[in-house]
Amino acid sequence: MSRTRNYIALDLGAESGRAIVGQLDEARLRLEVLHRFPNGAVRVLDSLHWDVLYLWREIQEGLRRCVQAFPSISGLGVDAWAVDFGLLGADDVLLGNPYHYRDNRTEGMVEEALKHVTRDEVYQTTGNTLQFPMVTLCQLLTMVKANSPALQAAQTLLTIPDLFNFWLTGRKVCESTHVINTQCYNPVARTWASNVLGKLSIPQHIFPEVVTAGTVLGNLLPSVARETGMPEAAVVAPACHDSAAAVVGVPTQEKDYLFVSCGTWTVLGTEIDEPYIRPEGPPAGLWNEGGGAGQHPLHLQRHGTVDRAGVSPPMGGGG
Repeated sequence: MSRTRNYIALDLGAESGRAIVGQLDEARLRLEVLHRFPNGAVRVLDSLHWDVLYLWREIQEGLRRCVQAFPSISGLGVDAWAVDFGLLGADDVLLGNPYHYRDNRTEGMVEEALKHVTRDEVYQTTGNTLQFPMVTLCQLLTMVKANSPALQAAQTLLTIPDLFNFWLTGRKVCESTHVINTQCYNPVARTWASNVLGKLSIPQHIFPEVVTAGTVLGNLLPSVARETGMPEAAVVAPACHDSAAAVVGVPTQEKDYLFVSCGTWTVLGTEIDEPYIRPEGPPAGLWNEGGGAGQHPLHLQRHGTVDRAGVSPPMGGGG
């Protein structure tokens, strides 16, 4: 008799989030959504932010509902949209609400960055050309130019899913499918892009260890277990970027195939074994993204449609 195992997926999109239990046995996977909640930008004065404390409350509520329906949980994982991040201070307290990628403070930051580093160096180093002002690199440059007190006090940068992984486990790392979209990471050397960061005066001590998709981060913190009623369960860093998570779920064993991913925007892509970087520069419209665990650590995609703001940033869809 096969043993059924229950896993919780906490899926955070740019417009909604959900907590899903996946029941896995030798024959099939069954999915049940136990909690769904809205998400979106919150305007404070002239800035757009994410309400991450609200999201944290909804994550905990999702865990409560999941464990009430399925008392035996083998593990859980979080995925979310790309490029946005939180900064932690020396005492691991969050230094303000993370900015939303649609906040207009990054306008003109691509041009500002290109005063200090060439477009080709960014492409050859990070695998993607510098074209979107909302990427993490440009958001950080905005803070450098503004002499941001938060950036000056920051000790650790965590992408959105990594921030929640930290609150779940106490472990401060960045998962690999997210970091390539920051344009602060070198996917060939598999290190943070010190040459680009240095030329833009972005502090490099804030970037933590990068772990691969599938890494077991640890068990739930006792405080979270008490708050949610969860038994001891392993927290895994899956493909934490929601687009990468969708690609991992494509039901094929073929090595060469194309996928279409539809969320808040739509892309056409394929899985690849190594970054697609050419000496002559990037082919038009192609973007390297982090892939999941296994033989394909990356996927390559072409922007198929524009998103609702009229651009095609590397955010992912969701929720």
